Amino acid sequence: MSDVYVYRFTGWDGPTESDVRSRRATLETIKEIGAPIMESQIVVDDGELDADGFFRGNVANDSDPKEDLTNEINSLNLRAAARDSEALNLDEASAGARKYMLQLESRELRKQAQTLQRQQKQKRQSDIAAAESSDYSNLLDFAQLGASPTAG
Repeated sequence: MSDVYVYRFTGWDGPTESDVRSRRATLETIKEIGAPIMESQIVVDDGELDADGFFRGNVANDSDPKEDLTNEINSLNLRAAARDSEALNLDEASAGARKYMLQLESRELRKQAQTLQRQQKQKRQSDIAAAESSDYSNLLDFAQLGASPTAG
């Protein structure tokens, strides 16, 4: 398994010519159907592509930042596992340097995934805290309205 770049793109989906921006695909696939959005580039494992070169992440929600982050974490873990698997099949004597580099890359990919998971967890917690704070603020406003001398 190897790393590949995938991109969102604008193009046409059959005779409807609908915008397919939310999907990602390799440049080779995109050149047949549209134009890549270069700033959307992400790296994924080639095992995450379908036979046509499209990223198999959650297509329906791929444009959702939360889903993007989840897809990126999954991809980092998949890429790390692929490197671990390859390193296990190498002989230390004949391919020691390659084995070491694969193990090093795997650790770095897992470290990146853990960092993103922490960020994702912190974001969820802050979203929950903000929602609870907003709910509490609304209750205070309601309580103050009932205590107001001009109220009802």
